[in-house]
Parts: sequence; structure tokens; C-alpha cells
Amino acid sequence: GGLCIGSLMLPRVVSTRRHPLRVYALIELAIGAIGILLLLVMPAVSRLYAANALQGIAGLLLRAAISAVLLLPPTILMGATLPAIARWMDSTSIGVSRVGGIYAGNIAGAMFGCLLAGFYLLRVYDAATATYLAAVINGTVALAAALLAVMTSYAPVSEQPDHPVSATMRGPRSVYIAIALSGLTALGAEVTWTRVLALLFGASVYTFSLILAVFLLGLGLGSSAGSYLVRHVRDPRIALGKCQVLLVVAIAWSATMIARSLPYWPIYPPMAPSPWFNFQLDLVSAAVAVLPAALCWGASFPFALASVARGANAGPATAAVYAANTIGAILGALGFSMLVIPWFGPQRAQQLLIVFSGAAALLMLAPSLRSRSGPSAEQPVAPGSRAFRAIAAAAVAIVAVVLIASVPHVPDKLIAYGRRMLLSEEAKVLYRGDGRVSSVAVTELGATRSFHVSGKSEASTALSDMRIERMLGHVAALLHGKPRSVLVVGFGAGITAGTFRLYPGIEHIVICEIEPIIPPNVGPYFRKQNYDVLHDPRVTVVYDDARHYILTAKEKFDIITS
Repeated sequence: GGLCIGSLMLPRVVSTRRHPLRVYALIELAIGAIGILLLLVMPAVSRLYAANALQGIAGLLLRAAISAVLLLPPTILMGATLPAIARWMDSTSIGVSRVGGIYAGNIAGAMFGCLLAGFYLLRVYDAATATYLAAVINGTVALAAALLAVMTSYAPVSEQPDHPVSATMRGPRSVYIAIALSGLTALGAEVTWTRVLALLFGASVYTFSLILAVFLLGLGLGSSAGSYLVRHVRDPRIALGKCQVLLVVAIAWSATMIARSLPYWPIYPPMAPSPWFNFQLDLVSAAVAVLPAALCWGASFPFALASVARGANAGPATAAVYAANTIGAILGALGFSMLVIPWFGPQRAQQLLIVFSGAAALLMLAPSLRSRSGPSAEQPVAPGSRAFRAIAAAAVAIVAVVLIASVPHVPDKLIAYGRRMLLSEEAKVLYRGDGRVSSVAVTELGATRSFHVSGKSEASTALSDMRIERMLGHVAALLHGKPRSVLVVGFGAGITAGTFRLYPGIEHIVICEIEPIIPPNVGPYFRKQNYDVLHDPRVTVVYDDARHYILTAKEKFDIITS
């Protein structure tokens, strides 16, 4: 959201008479300063929030408000950096190509920062060290830009062409819709594929960093290629449409690889002598699955920019295209994580991605059926050419429909066992569900029933597991002597929570679970073992992150267990 606001605000707030490099330097300096300031004020904000936190929808809105207050200032400035530097370029093919190259360079830096922070700084040091290093980088970039501003002259253009409304009207709305759909599918796919690939790689911050790095690598390489091709294509709108056609194929490829290929590779990672070998395997797997589509998403931006910016001021045109792409990305990230995946599952989510990409392709290619682009746009297309393009558009639609039908179902055993699914061929899957946070499954192998979250077994009716699950309740209750209130962190199969039903002195049992689909769908499969705990009138189920709940809850508990 901040990136979108920043890209739209810059043309309205900052005059084109100011040197773009000087503006860019000030923005970078401010980003670093705000980063350090946030680090310093965060403890006070945390204490203030803990003292006034609310539960339910009100608490969610309060968290959103605090996030906005803390994160909008730096992200608005980040969103303004690309339109600011784009003012340095002209609106020719070469100038637009250079803006695309700058966008690619920005993504390359993002990929490096993702890997540096996720795999080194936060692991070896802490968030403070990572923040200080980021601020130093901001300061270095600001200094370099300021020195370049002193060394170079700048001839400002008139104010009128830089007005964002006039610049936006120069480009067809279809381009903005297409690049917004591209952003929507990009972030929707990242959410969906991260959820499924985490079953193979393990649900951890390292998995997220790895997939994001590969995704950014594809965006950077694709943007670089698109920036080069922009100089040579006659009609960038047609190129943008063809790029969306390739996305239809690439998304289907990724869906097939993730569901029908990667889980069946004859490799057993636990046998690796060090984590480095598993990292290499995961990196190759992520590249095979994610890179093709990411290349197409990266190339879409310079093509969309060229479709709008030729003949207009590059600064506001870049801002408008960037904002449209970001709005689509926001809708994709929220829509697929909160709605599409929980309601329809990853298979339907990937089919929907193909639908959106196909719609963007037809949106760009359909106008070419009516008229030529460029200076002679009013001239009609020859009947033979129109027929050929109509057939081509129909072929695109048919291919999209075929590929939608070919998107495979994510294996249920992958949800349950992850990398070990090939070792559990005899297991029977009783339940499989996809929630907002994770995917869960219940399996049965012989006399043992198991509960799984994101590829790992979390509870079962096996004797060794039942002993642990029961004692987590009994030991705490017996040590206390006369407990009246209990907090159970995580529902699991409900067995630990169920042990407290045997203690008549307990008046209140709170179960804090982060994934809403688990208690109502998993609990009945273990009703005998958990003593049907969900129907005990003393039980309250709270859907929240347990650390947040403990930090903000006003109630005290005699027992806290998990």
C-alpha cells in the first residue's frame, strides 16, 4: 500500500524543476532515518499496544492501524524512488528501456537483501544489526546520488506534461488493467506456491526467503530482458499481450511441476550429511517451479511502461504503471491468502491465476483485431489480417481452457507427509483441508490415526505420542494441585486439552489456535482420545497467535501448556 501511495504522490508533491538525483538522494536518506527511528520507538509502541490491545475484529483493526502508522512513512518513500529516478530519463524507446533496467536493478538488490537478511543477518545477529546495515546502505546510496547530482546538469521539463492525470489519460486503460492483473497473479501465485512448496521444504522463515529470492531473481531477469526488447518491438502492447500468453503456459507448468514432479523426485533429504545439500536441492526445486512464470511477470513491467510512456513524461507514466501493478499485487496477496486458498484450495487458486493471465492477454491482443497501433491507429486492419488475429485470439482462449483443465490436484499425502510422502504409500487420508495459515490432514495407518500440519505429524494415537500428549496436561495439573484456569497453546488433536476434563476443579479452559479450520474439522477424528473436549461448556477456543494472545490477554491462568 505504501509503495502504491508513494508512486502516485510524487508527481503531485514534488516539482519537476527539482533535480531528480537530488530528490532521490533525499528520499533514500529519509528511508534510512525512519528505519532507525522505528527500531528505537518499537519497544515503547509494544508496551503501549500490550496495555490497550483488544480482541476480535477491533483488535485486528487496531493492529492494522499501528502497522499503517509505523510502515506507511518508509514504504511511501520507497514507492516514490522509481518515479523520482525515472524523471531523469526521456520518453523514447531507449529512455523507457533504461527505466526498465533501473527497475530490474532494484529487484536484483531486493533479492540480495532478502537472502542477506533471511539467511545471515537475522540468523547470526539480530533485527537491530540488520536495520543498521540497511540504513548504512540507504545513506551510501543517498551520498552517491547527491554527488552525481552535483556532477551532472538537469534541464527540467514543463510542469504540464508531468501532471499525473494528463499522463494517465495518454495511455489506454487496458494497459493499466493488464499490468494490475499481472501484479495480482504474481503475488497470488507467490502466496499459493509458497504454501505448497513449504510442504516440501519445511515451513520456516528460510523457506520463505528462498522462494522469495528465486521469485525476485526471475522478476529481475525478466525485467532486464523486457527492457532490452522494448527497444526493438514495434508495438509494446502486443508484446505485453504475448507475455501474458506465455504466463498462461508458465503457470500451468509450475502447477504441474509442484504437484506431479517435485514430490516424486527419488531423493531422501534426511540422508544429506549437512543442511547445505538440502539448500541446494530446495534452490533447484524452487527455480524449476517458480522461475519460468517469474520471468514473464518481470518482463511485463517494461512492456506496460513502454505502452504508456512513449510520447509522455517518463516520471508520471512510471508512477501510474507502478501504482497499477502494486494495487493488483495487494489484491492478489490478500485475496488468495485470505479467501481463494481457504475457500477453494491451491488447485482452484492456480486455475484462477490462469484465468486472470488469459484475460490480460486477450485484453492486450483484442484491440489489434480492430485497428493498427502506432501513428496510423485509425487505419483499419486488412480482412485477412483480422481473420488471422481472430483465430490467434481464439487459439489463446482454447489453450487457456485446456491448461486450466490440466492443473493437477495437490496430493493429499503431500499435505500430510511432505518430503516423506513416498514412504507412506499405505497410509489412508481421512481428511485434508486448506486454511488461511496452513494446510492440515488426518491420516490412518493400521491402528494409528495421525494429525498433520504442513507436511509434519503433530499428534497421533500411537502409544509413544499419547503418553506425551496426556502428560503435558496431567503433569501440570498435578504439580499445581488445585488449578482453576488453563491455557492450552495449540489445539492439535485436542488430546492435551481433553485431559483437563478429568479435573472437576477446573472452571475455565482456553484453547488458543492460530488456524481456524483445525478444531472443528480435526477434533471429531480424535473424539475418543480427547474426550470430546470441544463440547465441554468450560472450553473457549480463541483463534489467535498464542504469543500475541498471552501478551494482550487480561486473564491470568494457573496452567499454561501446549
